[in-house]
Amino acid sequence: MPQIVSPLLQGTRPLVEWELCWLRMLEDPQLPWVLLIPKRDDLTEWYQLSPADQAQLSLEMGQVAKLLSEEFGPDKINLGALGNLVPQLHVHVIGRYRDDRAWPGPIWGVEAPRDAKAVETRYQQMKKLFAAP
Repeated sequence: MPQIVSPLLQGTRPLVEWELCWLRMLEDPQLPWVLLIPKRDDLTEWYQLSPADQAQLSLEMGQVAKLLSEEFGPDKINLGALGNLVPQLHVHVIGRYRDDRAWPGPIWGVEAPRDAKAVETRYQQMKKLFAAP
């Protein structure tokens, strides 16, 4: 089984394991933010996935986006797979709000406030959300 590279573990918490991906919550007290990390060795790019895995990743991204939208009511869902700093293939699914700290610009590099209690509350909410069948 492939390993998640350590930078993807830092500042994230495990949620659930789906067919293709591990899901982890980014520790952001303001934004619902999930990483999908395919359980495949040595992938850095989308095109390296098999066609079946590409389809599965699309389904899993869509399901995460739908759940975040229904639970948290963001104004927009952002999807991103940059990988410039952490090359292991992973996808960010982020609920964004018109009044968030970076709107309308990208959230990348805009530091989240520190609020351990809010992060823990969000984590418990997310665990419950993604544990549902």
